[in-house]
Amino acid sequence: MLLHIDASVTKLGVVGLGYVGLPLAALFAHKGFETIGLDIDAARIGVLQRGESPFHYDEPGLPELLQSVMPSGRLSFTTDATALNQADIILICVQTPVDDSDNLPRYDHLRSALRSVGQVLKAGALVIIESTIAPGTMSRVVIPELEAATGGRVGQAFYAGHCPERVMPGRLLHNLRNMSRVAGGMTPQVAAAMHSLYSHIVEATIDTTDMLTAELVKTTENAYRDVQIAFANEVARICEAVGGDVWKVRELVNKSPGRNMLYPGAGVGGHCIPKDSWLLIANADEAAPALIPTARHVNRSMPLHVADLTTQALEHQGHPVAGAVVAVLGYAYLENSSDTRDTPSQAFIEVMRQRGAVLRIHDPFVEGYQQPLAHVLQGAHAAVIMVAHNEYKQFDWAALAADLSVIVDGRHILPPDFTSPAATVRVIGRGDLS
Repeated sequence: MLLHIDASVTKLGVVGLGYVGLPLAALFAHKGFETIGLDIDAARIGVLQRGESPFHYDEPGLPELLQSVMPSGRLSFTTDATALNQADIILICVQTPVDDSDNLPRYDHLRSALRSVGQVLKAGALVIIESTIAPGTMSRVVIPELEAATGGRVGQAFYAGHCPERVMPGRLLHNLRNMSRVAGGMTPQVAAAMHSLYSHIVEATIDTTDMLTAELVKTTENAYRDVQIAFANEVARICEAVGGDVWKVRELVNKSPGRNMLYPGAGVGGHCIPKDSWLLIANADEAAPALIPTARHVNRSMPLHVADLTTQALEHQGHPVAGAVVAVLGYAYLENSSDTRDTPSQAFIEVMRQRGAVLRIHDPFVEGYQQPLAHVLQGAHAAVIMVAHNEYKQFDWAALAADLSVIVDGRHILPPDFTSPAATVRVIGRGDLS
């Protein structure tokens, strides 16, 4: 097992060309590595082979990076796993979802990727899992699958490590370069090789450790954030109940040393936080975790809470929710992105449809919802802000309020102390502003 990685001779394979794999492959190719990207989506591969980004939003620097490295020949894309048979290191970046029925991880994508890779794996190659996985998955799933596919033993036929991604849409390249990484190897020597690899693209600290610790670190850091957001959401609902203002409370709380109360909001979405809490506790039944599942319940309930605020405000204005036209502003889970994975907006929409509301959806970044905002709002009874896109922050809400009966702000983007003489205005975490 080589401890030093040389860009001029070390060949890389990247499996899964989504928000993690694609920028990762492009960065390594930019640093001189011969890199092959593999994905089962033939349409995506076709887009990438033309040197284009498949993301339908502004991902800073990525289109330019792809256009700069593609002519070099160091970066190529394929749907054929046999193209990885000469790769010295393969990084796997595929989905690891959690099933809503039992909150347990489903590793179908990961297992499929491991089998495909294992059947063509070069002897002595290193397989690194970038996907976020439950603690114990490297030993329980990854290594057994690779051993079965290769017919060899870990440490002889191949090596394994886990270096969980830390990226966010809209900041993919920035995070890959500037966020610290945890390189968990099956042995200290493997961890050192991983450190050598990632040091080519990561400008921040790279900490080496074992695989289990790496698994625990990634799932714990996102579960921590989930719990902290749940606390903010619960305080917001308390403020609403007693007539307070969570935004003023938060500002003053955070002046106390050691306090960092996060933002409340209309829900928590994305590919990490909603599932990583469940991944952390997936194999820990004996610990009888209580706080983390409770935080998940609180955050999952926020779209329903926004639906309740909207329903109550409509009724206050004399409009039954059944038949009311409700404009939903924002469908992505994250502001200024097209990423809709586990978006809270969908949960809100489902509840309001069940109540008989007529939904119009707008999102400047999501295909299918990019019609002019004015058309979506025209004739609507209520506007509900679910995502803090810049377009909504810059909108003239004072002028619009005269044409609406209800405005519900689930992301605190309305101007401070915003009220309307005509519309019922509700803001997450504030007492009734009718």
